[in-house]
Amino acid sequence: MKDVCLHSILLFLGFFYISNATPTGRNSKTRHGRHEKGKEGQVLHRSKRGWVWNQFFVIEEYTGPDPVLVGRLHSDVDSGDGKIKYILSGEGAGTIFVIDDKSGNIHATKTLDREERAQYTLMAQAVERETNKPLEPPSEFIVKVQDINDNPPEFLHENYHANVPEMSNVGTSVIQVTASDADDPTYGNSAKLVYSILEGQPYFSVEAQTGIIRTALPNMDREAKEEYHVVIQAKDMGGHMGGLSGTTKVTITLTDVNDNPPKFPQSAYPMSISEAAVPGEEVGRLKAKDPDIGENGLIKYHILDGDGAEMFEITTDYQTQEGVVKLKKVVDYETKKFYNMKVEATNIHIDSRFMSRGLFKDTATVKISVEDADEPPIFLEPSYVLEVFENEPPETIVGRVHAKDPDAANSPIRYAIDRHTDFDRYFSIDLHDGVIRTTKPLDREEGSWHNISVTATELHNQAHEAKVPVAIKVLDRNDNAPEFAKQYEALLCENAQINQHLLTITAIDKDDTANGQRFHFSFPPHLAHPNQNFTIKDNRDNTASIHVGRGIFSRQKQDFYPLPIVISDGGVPSLTSTNTLSIRVCSCSDGAVLSCNAEPQTLNAGLSTGALIAILACIVILLVIVVLFVTLRREKKEPLIVFEEEDIRENIITYDDEGGGEEDTEAFDIATLQNPDGINGFLPRKDIKPEFQYPPRELGIRPAPNSVDVDDFINTRIHEADNDPTAPPYDSIQIYGYEGRGSVAGSLSSLESASTDSDLDYDYLQNWGPRFKKLADLYGSKDTCEDDS
Repeated sequence: MKDVCLHSILLFLGFFYISNATPTGRNSKTRHGRHEKGKEGQVLHRSKRGWVWNQFFVIEEYTGPDPVLVGRLHSDVDSGDGKIKYILSGEGAGTIFVIDDKSGNIHATKTLDREERAQYTLMAQAVERETNKPLEPPSEFIVKVQDINDNPPEFLHENYHANVPEMSNVGTSVIQVTASDADDPTYGNSAKLVYSILEGQPYFSVEAQTGIIRTALPNMDREAKEEYHVVIQAKDMGGHMGGLSGTTKVTITLTDVNDNPPKFPQSAYPMSISEAAVPGEEVGRLKAKDPDIGENGLIKYHILDGDGAEMFEITTDYQTQEGVVKLKKVVDYETKKFYNMKVEATNIHIDSRFMSRGLFKDTATVKISVEDADEPPIFLEPSYVLEVFENEPPETIVGRVHAKDPDAANSPIRYAIDRHTDFDRYFSIDLHDGVIRTTKPLDREEGSWHNISVTATELHNQAHEAKVPVAIKVLDRNDNAPEFAKQYEALLCENAQINQHLLTITAIDKDDTANGQRFHFSFPPHLAHPNQNFTIKDNRDNTASIHVGRGIFSRQKQDFYPLPIVISDGGVPSLTSTNTLSIRVCSCSDGAVLSCNAEPQTLNAGLSTGALIAILACIVILLVIVVLFVTLRREKKEPLIVFEEEDIRENIITYDDEGGGEEDTEAFDIATLQNPDGINGFLPRKDIKPEFQYPPRELGIRPAPNSVDVDDFINTRIHEADNDPTAPPYDSIQIYGYEGRGSVAGSLSSLESASTDSDLDYDYLQNWGPRFKKLADLYGSKDTCEDDS
């Protein structure tokens, strides 16, 4: 009701002001003039203002039943007889604003909204009704929409998000929220806003004029409450009653600061590790609690003290913020079973503002127990170096290795040599005590070091094995005589001077220098006489110089001198060797060697003619002998054994000596096989011929008669038999007439028995069946012939 009355008053005041406005401004019009005197007595005429307007006002959001009277246009020429017509044009003319063409009253036919359009520009003109003849030129005026408080404040965002560090001081700025009001800020208090907090006390406050939100309580802890929801209100009309308002929500999150030290949940952490574990293996984990997050919650662990500080180490797992205890050195259950150490956890990033709260670290005790494990044997030494002299007999003791079972069971140990490291099997080891011996004499010059591996295994657990390297050094003995460093050959001029230096020689010795490398050079005793052709001088630096003696040299008499030189070493015992120095006599000119080749000696001019004939006769005789020998060798191509028609099948070769038997230890007489066909006048059998004949063998491969090479003869016959496609494998029967003294077996040769005076009775052969009938008839025929005779 109060708003309606106010609108009516404003409308009336605006209309009254327009209707009774004093004619002013450039748009004033008049129909009647007034005389004024100017300069020089000229009469000036000033037009009289007939109707004047500048601007009209109309209130917005009018909702009355009748159109709103905006104002009235009136011209002085209008006498009220209806001959004047008013015309309105411009923005909103005819639609929003209408004019009564007789009275000039302007009305607003629609509700106006200042927030949509604040003013309208219109043109008014008075014309003659009948002829539409303009009586006044057009005049422009403005209709302003007068604002009322019809828009509530609106925030730029419906929801705001802000962060503020925890433990911030009171009054710390968090965020500024801003609202806007569509009403006219220049007219009244419709757009004057005031901010207030509806929710979020007592933690936060807001400045009424700026909308800045600030902390209102000290020591707000993120770990206690991390997120807050605040509601802010903006109200127009200066916040007075009747003003419109708008709200927004602000979500405020407390960000973390390092205001909490790490804390271990428990004071002691028990862990265990097997003694079989290797360094680097994880023993266990422990974790200190820190409610801070991000880098403020990062923790680093380290060991302060304790007997386990040398055996274990601790690292930080930054993914889980845990301390990882790892084995640093191998532990031994039999040596120490328990370890204790003190572990400290500290923050990496410390905020100095909170140092007054105490140290940002905590400690705990880690107790580690070592568990027993079945361990492999352990050698007392990580490696062994043993020594033995060369040339020692087999089974010489080199040394001993020793291993033991570290477990409480103390299982017996068995030793062995890894044969992959001793292919030649120079050494053996005692299975029980680990004593290493040689199996054969060693030669230092072939190998001064032998590297082998010895394994030790537990008797009751063969899977547990240990291995140790053993280096065996072969010590030197003086067992090699010195010798020339190389093959020396000297060139000597025929006209060499006495005591002229010929050559410097040196020697080498395969033995170790420890056995003496001091060499002594000399001639053999049989050459050490004063009239020798050469002399030797020991330089006492392992070299010797050879000089020309008092001999006279001639290439025609002797162009080569093998000079023996005795070299002895300084070892114990001293060894000597004789080496030969080759000296060639050469022809020289001015000290330059021209030729060292042997030159034939010229015959003396006084050689007699008889001597020359004798020499030629000897040469001719030798040539004739050679020709006869070659000719005879070509003609003689007889085989060692004569076989009729080359038949060698089913031949019986008789040997008087069997050679064999249990007690025959004498060597076999090779002469028996040299000419088998001449023994006892034996001739090959001619009563049986083979059913198939085969081509004669090549004579070129047959050995000569009486040849002593029985091996070639046998190989030749084997070759012929293997390559003869027509020869079946007939058996060859050998006769053995001697079984050796003391043999319990009789003679196996029944064929020989048939030709000797034997008293054996062969009638039992008649009882052996049809297979032995032929044999029974053969031996029975003798009795029959005797009876007939």
